[in-house]
Amino acid sequence: MPEISGNGSTSHIPAPSRRNVLTAFAAAGAAAPLLAACSSPSSPGAGTTAKAPASLGGTPSAPVTLNILDVAGNLALTKPMIEAFKTAHPEVVSHLTYSTGTAPQLASKVQAQQQAGNVQIHLVLTGTDGLAAGIQNGLWTGLKPYYDTFFPGLMTDYQPAAAAMTSLAQDQGIELTWYPSGPLLEYDPAKVASPPATTDALLDWAKANSGKFQYARPANSGPGRTFLMGLPYLLGDSDPTDPVNGWSRTWAYLTELGKHVDSYPSGTTAVMKNLAAGSVHLVATTTGWYINPRALGTVPPSMKVAKFTSFTWVSDAHYGVVPKGVSADVLTAVLRLLAWMLTPEQQAFAYDAGYFYPGPAVKNVPLSKAPADSQKVIAQFGEPQFDAWMDQFPIKNSLPAATQVTAFDLWDRKIGSTK
Repeated sequence: MPEISGNGSTSHIPAPSRRNVLTAFAAAGAAAPLLAACSSPSSPGAGTTAKAPASLGGTPSAPVTLNILDVAGNLALTKPMIEAFKTAHPEVVSHLTYSTGTAPQLASKVQAQQQAGNVQIHLVLTGTDGLAAGIQNGLWTGLKPYYDTFFPGLMTDYQPAAAAMTSLAQDQGIELTWYPSGPLLEYDPAKVASPPATTDALLDWAKANSGKFQYARPANSGPGRTFLMGLPYLLGDSDPTDPVNGWSRTWAYLTELGKHVDSYPSGTTAVMKNLAAGSVHLVATTTGWYINPRALGTVPPSMKVAKFTSFTWVSDAHYGVVPKGVSADVLTAVLRLLAWMLTPEQQAFAYDAGYFYPGPAVKNVPLSKAPADSQKVIAQFGEPQFDAWMDQFPIKNSLPAATQVTAFDLWDRKIGSTK
């Protein structure tokens, strides 16, 4: 199962506002959402001084090969969209290659290619973690100059909570998929008769069942990251957006909780395997991480999900980012592809097997429009209350790039280093 970063899903819907998108796309360039119009200067540590072209045509001078790196498990949601684009537009893309990696390794890998003047990664599919690291290091191409050509005014087509998450990209990435994430708890009902419903109850449970609660390192885990960023809301911290000065309760809580946690795996898959094996009985999870591992058989279908009595969703998203240093033809092809992926017809595939439930970033992509296999998985392994909880409880953004990097570093030093 691919590792969720930042901690995916699918359907095909002809929204009236998008009906003419493909016509315009073929003629001039594209159709996809306009990102929030705030741009961020490259950091002093930028991996290359190469400048992106000021303008681009709608089609590369010749079909290109696109090398795509996924550090978010996003291909589970978007690979059908990408393959469909290649089939529909052979004049743009001649060949596709895929590779996977981890978010913590992303920045150094891209920067090494940029410093060598040989950028072979053309598109990165990343969660907020890799996005943030690249912004901090000045690695991503600024996309604002190309919005009018490739992404003509489609900000209004994003779901409201997804639209809010575009600000995290700082004009250096296109949001492709979205979900409310968590924080949620997953448990073995044979071992946990009544799951904790408050943070106090969770701490008490962990004390009484030492070593049986677990979450993964936040820097490389969607559930771990969401648990970390959700706690300041649950605990009533002074500023949930400021891990340095506003999370005194969160750091104290995690320190105390950590006394009863045996280890913090490097990724969520290991946590889920531990739950399946019975070495832990209660774990941090998200909507997608509850559905997908059970659908894949990684976790027994008998596992259950629980929410806190009152909580704030911390939403998550995946983005497409372009390393600085790619050619004008490659950049044109990537932007054409990203625009295609944001049409409702292609967003329908984002339901996948529940990995990022619900998944689509744009409006009007109901589950009823998803492929039959996706509908079947959600019906069998989904939680009927998820949609009601999304309506019932507030949804906040993940931390912005620089702050998120700071939070991960603080967790590594304050909490992770103790094990």
